[in-house]
Amino acid sequence: MALVIYNTLSRKKEEFTPLQPDRVHMYVCGPTVYAHAHIGHAKSYISFDVIVRYLRYQGFRVKYVQNITDVGHLTDDADEGEDKILKRAREEKLDPMEIAEHFAWSYFDDMRDLRVLRANIFPRATGHITEQLDLIQKLLERDYAYEVNGNVYFDVSKFKNYGKLSGRKVDELEAGARVELNLEKRHPADFALWKIADASHLMRWNSPWGEGYPGWHIECSAMSMKYLGETFDIHGGGLDNIFPHHECEIAQSEAATGKPFARYWLHNNMVTLNGSKMSKSQGNFVTIKDALKKYSASTVRFFILSSHYRSRLDISDEALEAAQTGVDKLLTTIRNLKKALHKAKKLKEFKEPFDPAAYNKKFDTMMDDDFNTPRAIAVLFDLSKETNSYLNSGAELDSSFLEALDLIFQKTAGNVLGLIPDDLMDEKSLDSQGELEKVIQVVIDLRNILREQKHFELADQLRDGLARVGITLIDKSDGTQFEFKSD
Repeated sequence: MALVIYNTLSRKKEEFTPLQPDRVHMYVCGPTVYAHAHIGHAKSYISFDVIVRYLRYQGFRVKYVQNITDVGHLTDDADEGEDKILKRAREEKLDPMEIAEHFAWSYFDDMRDLRVLRANIFPRATGHITEQLDLIQKLLERDYAYEVNGNVYFDVSKFKNYGKLSGRKVDELEAGARVELNLEKRHPADFALWKIADASHLMRWNSPWGEGYPGWHIECSAMSMKYLGETFDIHGGGLDNIFPHHECEIAQSEAATGKPFARYWLHNNMVTLNGSKMSKSQGNFVTIKDALKKYSASTVRFFILSSHYRSRLDISDEALEAAQTGVDKLLTTIRNLKKALHKAKKLKEFKEPFDPAAYNKKFDTMMDDDFNTPRAIAVLFDLSKETNSYLNSGAELDSSFLEALDLIFQKTAGNVLGLIPDDLMDEKSLDSQGELEKVIQVVIDLRNILREQKHFELADQLRDGLARVGITLIDKSDGTQFEFKSD
């Protein structure tokens, strides 16, 4: 089955065919760095992380560009209001670049902790002013833009296909419907390419139209085309970026070059908190840092990937706890598989109890259907069930078969979905874990003695102490077992 993806531009699933065989050029809108990233950002960047991982898993060489917006993103997400970074800088009495640097590195830390792979290039808007000025100048020369009092606007009436991504038509965008009425504009939907800076505006650059700063939309066009070309394969971002941001990107890019901009548009849906959109500006959010204080990276990734990237996801402690239970079961199977492999030998005569490759194929089939991670995870649970049955069958275990199973889990749950912590796949950790298990067994034996002697309070203290360090005791009719909590 070929890879098919839902293209927002055509509003249907299409077979994915990159411009260059075996190479994919991909751009995703990055964060505006004025506050700590929240779980809504985690959904977006984990979703695109898995898309990049899967493309590479399928043999594509991916050039992944994700920008950092460190100027120009205004508080109303259009052409009015205050620059979000300047607003935070004024509140904190800091230089705007201090704010941008602090929260950019906070974002990088969060992505590392979530096991999100680094993009190949992280261009910053402030580092590409020249490219933005050149693009604006080209639009002026082609009569797609006009200048008024040092402000430069894109004339949407000149671009006949404006609205082709969002489905909105210029005639329907009445004055005041999306933005406050600006008498400088020829049409209320015209958007700013360059804004003149007033005396209080700290972030400013020289331009042919006076000292000012770029509009939000022009940044992504300039940076994506610089590193990926005038036409590239995939442009991604949040559903709320479709209009006006991505619509404006298409208009200004295609007006400047006369060529198609991005060929496939992928948009992830939002995360809600108690049914409401999660938003930094509204104060209705859970930061990634706070989430990771309570839950592991594997849990957060599992929670997000249990929903399709185009589906809305509501966050709650109950949902995250359910995700923790699910990922722990999967990781326990993988951990037990590795422990068994560590001790198993190659058998001379061995008949496979099931076909591991069939599950690998099913996983690929699910991912080929618009990166359907919920169904791909379901396949892994089916494989986990078969694996557990084999491990618990009492039969002598074959190392070659276990290696095949381990490789499939590493490729799918590990390399593609990013659910497996590094230390779970580390041979040295298996040796040290074996020693740890001996110590835990000593504690279990001591607890059993205390229970036999009816010292239940002391026995419970041992159990609770192990729980605090991520080791859960499970009392069964045939004895006490234990499980490790995932990373």
